[in-house]
Amino acid sequence: MRNVTAMLSFRTPGRGLLEITGEVRDWLEAQKVTTGLLTLFCRHTSASLLIQENAARAVRRDLERYFAALAPEDPARYEHNDEGPDDMPAHLRTALTGVQVSIPVSGGLLALGTWQGIYLFEHRERAHQRQLALHLFGA
Repeated sequence: MRNVTAMLSFRTPGRGLLEITGEVRDWLEAQKVTTGLLTLFCRHTSASLLIQENAARAVRRDLERYFAALAPEDPARYEHNDEGPDDMPAHLRTALTGVQVSIPVSGGLLALGTWQGIYLFEHRERAHQRQLALHLFGA
C-alpha cells in the first residue's frame, strides 16, 4: 500500500462553482494507483468542496442562488465582517457544504457516477488562490 500526498492550487474567478475534476483526475493518473481512496481537503474557511452534477449548468446556478438566499450578504445579520460583507456568509456556506470529500479509486479511475464532478465552491465575491491537500491511499 502507498500513501501519496500533494497540494493543488486553483485560481477561482470569484463566487461560484469551479469544476476541478479534470485536474484531480490528471493528478490521480500520474500516481499509478489502481485501487484505493482519494481524499481532498480544502485549506480555507470561505470555500468548500462538492461532488455535484456536471452536465447541466442550471444545477450550478440553482445551487449558487440557493446558498445566496440561505446565507445572504446582509451586514445587519452578522457581527463578523473583517473582510467585508461577504465574509460571514462565506463561512456559513462553507460550514453547510464542507471542506473534505473522499472518492474511491477503482481500476485507476475516480469512482464518480456518470454525471458527477468535483467542484471547488468559492463563496467570496472576488477571485482567490485556493489550495487543496490531496491524500491517496492505495495500491
